[in-house]
Amino acid sequence: MIDVHSHLIPNVDDGSRSVSETVELIKEAKRAGFLDIILTPHFILNSYEPDIQELLLWKTKLQEVIDKERISVNLHLGMEVYITEEIINLIKQNKILTLENSKYLLMELPLNSSVQYLDNVIFKLTQNGIVPIIAHPERYRMVQGNPEIVKALIEKGCMIQSNFGSILGIYGKSAKTTIKYLLKNNLIHLLGTDTHKENTIYPKIEKAVNKIKKIIGEAGIEKLTFVNAKQILEDN
Repeated sequence: MIDVHSHLIPNVDDGSRSVSETVELIKEAKRAGFLDIILTPHFILNSYEPDIQELLLWKTKLQEVIDKERISVNLHLGMEVYITEEIINLIKQNKILTLENSKYLLMELPLNSSVQYLDNVIFKLTQNGIVPIIAHPERYRMVQGNPEIVKALIEKGCMIQSNFGSILGIYGKSAKTTIKYLLKNNLIHLLGTDTHKENTIYPKIEKAVNKIKKIIGEAGIEKLTFVNAKQILEDN
């Protein structure tokens, strides 16, 4: 499997706090069945604005550390970018990263409110050859109230990434109900862990996969955890 959403780089956002914690998290990921992880620290304008060169150094260093410990996981780099009207300018200024330097951008929306300029941002991204991947829409109140919003986002050129933990109720009953709806209606392209801390989601992946498999089958889970993610890594 390929994890397309994680917060494992130490001390750049609200995720891992040390190299040792990151190494333990990657060990957890390997045990859960992940062979590739895309590191996606938060980028939130005027809040979390990690330096790209620093992130590249971290990715290289962390890969060296886990290679030395013979943990056979491949690390890749991206960001989880909180939506802003400045998103195109930030891309052009090399302030934000797409996933593994591809055409795919992981984008987060507000949990509890709608975004008036969402359609405009999506249009500008797609016009510039960028495919927006909407992170965990099942957690957004606007989607919980009207899951059909996700279908509209897909029609506008977005891909959808949901969190494994949602099917387990980690984000509440509404998120669990919503991800079930999205899965049943074939409205999810990717699954990610959104891991921040040790001993949280990675040890529960098997349970989550089994629950999701009951809804979409073996071929469906393969598509959401590997096939579509591989296309991102290969920039197809």
